[in-house]
Amino acid sequence: MRRAALASLTLIAAAASSSHAHDAVQDEREIRRVEAELCRAFENGDAETLRKDLDRSFTLTSSTGVVTDFDQNVAEVASRDPAYEIFRNHDQKVRLYGNAAIVTGITSIKGQSGGKPFEGDFQFTDTWVRDGGRWKLAASHASRLPK
Repeated sequence: MRRAALASLTLIAAAASSSHAHDAVQDEREIRRVEAELCRAFENGDAETLRKDLDRSFTLTSSTGVVTDFDQNVAEVASRDPAYEIFRNHDQKVRLYGNAAIVTGITSIKGQSGGKPFEGDFQFTDTWVRDGGRWKLAASHASRLPK
């Protein structure tokens, strides 16, 4: 009887840990998917996607130290200035902490602002929160990388 109980407890613990690992894999996959969706939204001027994927308390700290909020970022994307030809994340690392996650990586951008071309690579740190079963971007910080 004791062995059967111990075996049952071992199976339950193994199932719980593999279930947690599976959830972590799904969470990372979903965060990466939404990160890519946001990049496409910046390229396409898709403010609706930002409204859906950004947390209402979202803040962005730019490479110049300027902090903008949810409404400012949505309005900028809707105005298409800057207009991005390229807005891509790469070399991403995702760290999960329950209902929060940190993503680091590099964003490569190219486009025009005020009629003037620009391009560059930026090291970023994104902070994600799970809200109502969905991952939303709560904060982002970018630092320009040297050429």
